Amino acid sequence: MPRGRYSLHDPHDHTPLGEEHFHCATGPSGWRYVSQLTTPSGEHAGSVDLTLDELGRPLRLQLHAASWQVKGAALDGVTWVRTDPSGVHAQEGNVAAHSFTGASPAFLVATARLLRPAPGERATRVRLVALTPPVLAPRTLDQSWALLDSEAHATDNGPLTVENYQVNDLETGEQHAVHLAGDVVLAAPGIELEDLESPPSTFP
Repeated sequence: MPRGRYSLHDPHDHTPLGEEHFHCATGPSGWRYVSQLTTPSGEHAGSVDLTLDELGRPLRLQLHAASWQVKGAALDGVTWVRTDPSGVHAQEGNVAAHSFTGASPAFLVATARLLRPAPGERATRVRLVALTPPVLAPRTLDQSWALLDSEAHATDNGPLTVENYQVNDLETGEQHAVHLAGDVVLAAPGIELEDLESPPSTFP
């Protein structure tokens, strides 16, 4: 079960945004990721709890940030309920999309798991609902993912396969690279893996 810590920063000006302490695990029914977020000063800032089925679809999502809360799942596209800090006004939403995305590294692993592109294939288009701190307001966006290559690196625990993706925002044309090893993000815009206590899990 991988357990570790990501540092998060603004991908444009590199302002520190805090840290995400996580653990995740694969199982016969899919994958689960749980994390706690802290501010740069170390205060609690939110949490992520994401469970995928064996096909990479979100079975259950729970996000907390700045007293806002979202619960969602893959249902007629993706469906969610967003609750305000007072807890009085809950807003339901539904979009014909494939999955969710957001600031957490978990969503990069989830999207790669959902699409599973092969090296050299044409980029795969995906529609996602983005839920980003601090208010977790939903925004629908389109991306394309391509697996550029897959490299094996020797480690003390045996070979580690690193997958290098190119992700395009189809609205802005912005491109960025995402580097994954199993169910752990090694590097991506605004994300750095700072500590990992055990090797990444490999998906069956």
